[in-house]
Amino acid sequence: MGFLRERMGKILAFFIGFALLAFIVSEVVRSGGSFFRDDSNELAVVNGEKVPYDKFNEKLEQASAQFKQQGQSISPQITSYLQENTWNQVLSQLLLTKEIEKLGLVVGDDEMNVMIGDNNPDPQIVRQFSDPQTGQFDRSRYDQFKAYIKSGKAGPEQVKAWGDFVIDLIEAKKATKYMSLVTNGLYANSLDATDDYEAKNKLVKFKYTMLDYASIPDAKVTLTDADYSAYYDAHKNEFKNPQDTRNFEYVSFNAAPSKEDSTAAKLQAEKLAADFKASTNDSLFVQINAETKAPLTFQRKGSISPKLDTTMFNAAKGFVYGPYLENGSYKVAKLIDAKTTFDSVKTKHILIDLASVGGSDEKAKAKADSIKKLIDGGKPFADLAKTFSADKGSAEKGGDIPSFDANGNMGGGQGSLVPEYYNAAFKAAKGSVIVAKSQFGYHIIKVEDQKGSVKLVKVGIVDKPLTASSKTQTIAYSNAQKFLASLTPDNFEAEARKEGLKPRTAEDVTAVASGLPGLDNAREIVRWAYKADVGDISDKVYQVGDQYIVARLTAIKPKGILPLEAVKKQIEPAVRVAVKAKQLQAKFESAMGGSIEQVAQKVGGKVTPVENVVFANPIIPGLSAEYKVIGSVFGSAVNKVSKPIDGTQGVYVFVVDGFTNPPVLSNAIKQKEQVIQAMLQRSQGMLIEALKDNATVKDNRAKFF
Repeated sequence: MGFLRERMGKILAFFIGFALLAFIVSEVVRSGGSFFRDDSNELAVVNGEKVPYDKFNEKLEQASAQFKQQGQSISPQITSYLQENTWNQVLSQLLLTKEIEKLGLVVGDDEMNVMIGDNNPDPQIVRQFSDPQTGQFDRSRYDQFKAYIKSGKAGPEQVKAWGDFVIDLIEAKKATKYMSLVTNGLYANSLDATDDYEAKNKLVKFKYTMLDYASIPDAKVTLTDADYSAYYDAHKNEFKNPQDTRNFEYVSFNAAPSKEDSTAAKLQAEKLAADFKASTNDSLFVQINAETKAPLTFQRKGSISPKLDTTMFNAAKGFVYGPYLENGSYKVAKLIDAKTTFDSVKTKHILIDLASVGGSDEKAKAKADSIKKLIDGGKPFADLAKTFSADKGSAEKGGDIPSFDANGNMGGGQGSLVPEYYNAAFKAAKGSVIVAKSQFGYHIIKVEDQKGSVKLVKVGIVDKPLTASSKTQTIAYSNAQKFLASLTPDNFEAEARKEGLKPRTAEDVTAVASGLPGLDNAREIVRWAYKADVGDISDKVYQVGDQYIVARLTAIKPKGILPLEAVKKQIEPAVRVAVKAKQLQAKFESAMGGSIEQVAQKVGGKVTPVENVVFANPIIPGLSAEYKVIGSVFGSAVNKVSKPIDGTQGVYVFVVDGFTNPPVLSNAIKQKEQVIQAMLQRSQGMLIEALKDNATVKDNRAKFF
């Protein structure tokens, strides 16, 4: 007891500390983490520098937004492309920045003033502030924008966006300087120019006989471990893996809609058709019943589905068409209304943008209204456009805008107008002056002319996607579960054959891959593959679209030079060709002696003459590119039968009849410029790849995507 009393404080401290530690460890284990887990915001580490996920994601969202602005939908494949493209940009910028810092490259104040100044602004600024109609730099618009930013009236988002834009300009300028330092060291001497000239212009005439690899059946070729090793050792550098990859095979169980599902969906659509025909509030009916919500608008011929185009333009109001199957949905269409309007409208306009009045919407509208009064009072529209319009491209023409149709298309590839503009113009009377607001500001519009006539229809469409029923999905899932339960690491292919299934292979799958052959969005399977060991069966049945997937990991390929076992299957065809080449070379060797005609006769071949082949285009007419053979031809003596050369298509023996040399190079300077230009075109990409190869990169993207 005395012992315990003397040491009670230490004992209590120990047990309290142990309890706290156990509590913390349990929380960490419960949340799936560890004491040494990576930073939750650490997307990657490049040469010791962290790449934050939130910063990367900001750039990715910008790239996605730009893609959407082009009217493109973001599919899983596009998502994967944008992620990879953004990653390459971020990685390249990081690596370049490190090199730039080492060299101490900067952009000085005077240089920056020139880049964003008025006299000679950076090309990126020129692109941002170009007139959309003429493509010319709009200096006054740029001046107004800079004044707006400096005035303090711009919002914080606008100020930040401009600041980020200027920073990007500076970084781009530094990168240009760095690239210039590298490329300025590239040169070509007179020998380079002469070699390039002769490679493109020196002609050779020769004869050859060839034994095709196809002359030896694959079944008669036995490959040994020594054959594989010899080929692997000779081509080891070709098997450098730039990043970790996985190979796996998988089978899919189809849960696509059955005939019963299609019949049931069509019956539902037929009931909808009857209800749609009886509807008195078509807009409400579409909003309630359609899976794809779309506003009801007037459309011209050619702008709706081909199945509806002819029918609806010849039907009476209230006509119902369908159900019909289109893009995986049963659809019912109703002609809600039809009208005839002008084919095109000609207008002039004066644009009052918010920047010109300090960002105030009220002031912009008041200014537009006052200008309209001046026009109504007899002031020349053209003069006012030149004085007040923010659209300098049209202002120089007195506010003139090309004719446009009911959808705002100006024709002739001149672009289109915003809906607020063309809708207002089509509703107005000829000769009238109106004010309309758009995203660009307030437009004072004068309707100059209205030509032709065109029929427009308003069609409401109710769609019901054709989906698999729970019964169809259950059957497919049960079959997949049954298959998964029957598997061991060694019987995957046998069990698949037993079920009448053909396994598919996915090779060299990266950690951030989104799709697989035949599967658009397979991120869950890829994540599983990067947690599994070779031979492992998938831990569950994975659903990808209307398919249920069971997979087996077949290979893990680490970054770096891959071992022979990892590429053995991949190189098998090439090894077989190499073995055939040895056999055919031996056949030629036994026939050597005498002329090429005699050699060809002994091996059962024929002699084929060839002429006017150049080194820079090593194609044998009627065959294919044969780099090794043509290279040997240009290095051979005239009238000498060559030794057997293994090419791409077979083994060759040839004899050179003669060379035709081109005229002496008269302008070496021009030829040097061509050689240097070719080097410059490759230099930037090669430089970036060299920096990547030399970098230490810890890539955690698979944790986030």
